[in-house]
Amino acid sequence: MFSKSKINEPGPKASETSTPAAPAAPASTPDFKASAPKPKPAPSTLSSDLHVKGNLKTTGDINIEGQVDGDIRAHLLTVGEGATVRGELIADDVVIHGRIIGRVRGLKVRLTSTARVEGDIIHKTIAIESGAHFEGSVQRQDNPLDTSAGKGKPADKAEA
Repeated sequence: MFSKSKINEPGPKASETSTPAAPAAPASTPDFKASAPKPKPAPSTLSSDLHVKGNLKTTGDINIEGQVDGDIRAHLLTVGEGATVRGELIADDVVIHGRIIGRVRGLKVRLTSTARVEGDIIHKTIAIESGAHFEGSVQRQDNPLDTSAGKGKPADKAEA
């Protein structure tokens, strides 16, 4: 009828047994946050009424609709139909609808039918649509984003 109950006996309390579990929970929370991917920011857009004098650099995407007098470096660079850029473009992916006066460097370069490019293009892959206007030279390189590639050809051969 009567049995010994541990409720009234001294020993570890319920609050003490849950204490070791509490530090384990916060330790797993930072791991979860660290593994979550960061959201990709929206592309930056320079509107058609904007005139920039200076260099632009980002790891994100840029849409140019206005005028830029300077070099631009980005991940995805889109030059709008009414845009004019005077300077060097360096990007993983370059899409040109407007006017470029300067060198273009990109892994993938695309000149649409409305593009006007006056300068050299250094690329890994290129597409030029019918109607595009291009004056300059085209050179294929495995790593067109490396700006020292033209100067270091003997070093490139040493690596191979």
